[in-house]
Amino acid sequence: MPSNSLARAATARIQVLAPAGELDFLDTQSLVLPVPVTPLEAWNIIHKQPLPGLKLAFWLRDAMSALFGVKRVGGFSGQQRADVKTGDMLDFFLVEAASDQLLTLTARDRHLDVMTCVCCNSGVLSLTTSVVTHTLFGRIYMLPVRPAHKLIVSQSLKRLQKELEKRRAAGR
Repeated sequence: MPSNSLARAATARIQVLAPAGELDFLDTQSLVLPVPVTPLEAWNIIHKQPLPGLKLAFWLRDAMSALFGVKRVGGFSGQQRADVKTGDMLDFFLVEAASDQLLTLTARDRHLDVMTCVCCNSGVLSLTTSVVTHTLFGRIYMLPVRPAHKLIVSQSLKRLQKELEKRRAAGR
């Protein structure tokens, strides 16, 4: 079951944009892994089949944000990647770091910077997102994103856990 209390077990390698006091948003959610996976494998499982409503949410985000000169991101493609390296793009994210224990992704524009870090350490997966806003639009943008992001990550981790439990039961 995803849990914020598990985050302490895997914080050794988590990366964030800035010290906590300088962040405008910080969310870490974790789960105990029923079977080992790399961060990229977890990412692929989570995004293979987007949560219901996520495509609509990204469409709305793009339509509204475009009015303020923000680049459209289109959401998550569902494309499965066998590997990524620093400098690659993973949908709309730039890969900042990639290893068997860590996947760090960023998206930056003039309104805000986002960093998502997926860390697999000691049998725990943690997904941490940090945001620094730069403009009034960035701060307003984050008002609905804060609660939505937490819900989306929570539901995504529940789906990931179910898939990994199926793998464990199948002996994979």
